[in-house]
Amino acid sequence: MREWQLDETYRSTAGTVRWNSLGQPGQEPVVLLHGTPFSSYVWRDIARTLARHHQVFVWDMPGYGESEKFKGQDVSLAAQSEVFTELLSLWGLTAPTVIAHDFGGCVALRAHLLHGARYRALALVDPVALAPWGSPFFRLVGANAEVFEELPPALHGALVREYVGSASGPGLHPAVLERLVRPWLDTEGQAAFYRQIAQADQRYTDEIQERYGEISVPALVCWGQEDTWIPPVKGHELVARIPGARLEPIAGAGHLVQEDAPAELTGALLDFLGRLR
Repeated sequence: MREWQLDETYRSTAGTVRWNSLGQPGQEPVVLLHGTPFSSYVWRDIARTLARHHQVFVWDMPGYGESEKFKGQDVSLAAQSEVFTELLSLWGLTAPTVIAHDFGGCVALRAHLLHGARYRALALVDPVALAPWGSPFFRLVGANAEVFEELPPALHGALVREYVGSASGPGLHPAVLERLVRPWLDTEGQAAFYRQIAQADQRYTDEIQERYGEISVPALVCWGQEDTWIPPVKGHELVARIPGARLEPIAGAGHLVQEDAPAELTGALLDFLGRLR
């Protein structure tokens, strides 16, 4: 399994961000956004494929993956959308195609609708976009984050592995699961894991979901049909709100579509990108 590294750094308003670009500069830009509790690692194979014909930008949000984590850090969806807007400016991207998963979907939508970020097109993969969202476990942890932070490391590790593994329909390869949970297992990571859940708030989608009708760029919504985190019916609801949006159901995939059905998702994204030419 090839290692995934982010070689570039940017000191954002919410902490140092690790990022990278793949492909040749000057090609049509594509930006990939991960969700929670993941990192850009989930995009590794798809990013490498898209980079054959695009310049692909990947990044770990503050508080995630290889990016900085610290006590008191603002890792809310509001903060992440501001950081994303900063990065688009840093990269000199005036209208890239944006592909976003899970919480990254809300980050991309907020940047577009609230901060004036311009996109050429937008693809959303099982996004957090419509209320209500958040599982009973998610709400329990959010209300008791300080208690969970004190769990012994072995219990914390078991909880994180179980939670991350539940994002997959058929189940994750053990090596992939370990790579996904690794950023959360040391002392700094354990605190960061519960911090990002504690700061998740539905108001960040409430603020924008009535504005989805303003989206005028080509839009694709992909949804794993075995998603137990966010039910597939949300995909139909979202497509109905975004003018001209197209729904791409991904059979046999859970919430973590990039791992469950990478070929099918890559094919859908390549088809979408091809239609923009």
